[in-house]
Amino acid sequence: MAGHAPPAGARMEPLLRTLPAGTELYRCHRTGRPAESFNPSRQHAYFDGDRFGATEQDPFAYLYAALDPVTALSEVLLRSVRFDGPGAQRRIPWAQASRYSLSVLRTTADIGLVDLRSAEGLASVWSDSWLVDAEREDYPKTRYWVRLIREQAPFVQGLLWQSKRHRPREALQLFGDRCGAVPLEPVDGRTVCLRTEDGAAEARRLLGPVRATISRRISEDGS
Repeated sequence: MAGHAPPAGARMEPLLRTLPAGTELYRCHRTGRPAESFNPSRQHAYFDGDRFGATEQDPFAYLYAALDPVTALSEVLLRSVRFDGPGAQRRIPWAQASRYSLSVLRTTADIGLVDLRSAEGLASVWSDSWLVDAEREDYPKTRYWVRLIREQAPFVQGLLWQSKRHRPREALQLFGDRCGAVPLEPVDGRTVCLRTEDGAAEARRLLGPVRATISRRISEDGS
């Protein structure tokens, strides 16, 4: 699909999945940034940016999350991390992981998402697995596709797809301009700060089954 423009004159009929009010979501986010805060940044239309980020052509705040903690960690920390060493593990540098926390959020109302988990769901928006699996060089095109989905289906509140880094689990994006004033509330006592020893240990436990780990912290004396 990367080399094909969307069909002219057609109307999308996206498949939808509703997240019921009270659904728990997991978000890996920068420590110090509220877990429920949406990203207001604008991506360049043609360069850099992320898969489904907003652009000046369609500015909206957005939030990435997942339905389980390993997916949330994997989507943020396992980008382009190779299996390495005699243990064939993927090692996430402490300096990278320590910037993040893993938090639990709860939806305050039903949220309708475009369901991109299947061939049928992808076809309903005139695409295929390319949309959710494309590499970074195609992100300007995937951002354009989301812009098109939002134009064609002004009632949808976000996207749901199969995580590229933790199949077949689900990742999602919420559109901040369509989810109401307070669509999410943090769940008290459920945030894990990866900067702490206990937090890093919990992340290692969660990531262990996918053969990933966080490197040990190096103290100031080098030990």
